[in-house]
Amino acid sequence: MNYISTMIIPIIISIILLVGLKEKKKVYDLFIDGAKEGVKVTFRLFPTLIGIFLAIHMLRSSGLIDFLSNVLSNVTNLFNIPSEILPLAIIKPISGSGSMAIATDIMAHFGPDSNIGMIAATIMGSSETTFYVIALYMSVVKVKDSRKVVIPAIIADLASIISAVIFLS
Repeated sequence: MNYISTMIIPIIISIILLVGLKEKKKVYDLFIDGAKEGVKVTFRLFPTLIGIFLAIHMLRSSGLIDFLSNVLSNVTNLFNIPSEILPLAIIKPISGSGSMAIATDIMAHFGPDSNIGMIAATIMGSSETTFYVIALYMSVVKVKDSRKVVIPAIIADLASIISAVIFLS
């Protein structure tokens, strides 16, 4: 098995080269054109990424996440939703790395086999970094009205969080 995983990339590259030669395409020129387009996309996305990372850092540094968690915990306690997962539920739609840090902290504090640990793991696996993905896609495609995408995406995130709590509590 290790041999196959070591050889898969050279095999794929060889297949691409052979198909290109068979179809009489300039494979290297096509590769260079693709790389140039990739660099252009990176420069278009860069301001959006900087804005998202700055906003996440501001949210975490300002204590707003903790404040929202404390405010929402009064409501979530009525529905037997562990307040310890609220920071994860708030950050996950915004940041994958931020939510990974919070999930890791939850696992270290409560354990991966605990009820809260399993809920956190389910949220991590079943939800998306919604605003990050939407911001990237919308900036690349240059869509101005994102309401038709944001609302269903938020509903899907809420559904994943609620499902995790219902099925694991």
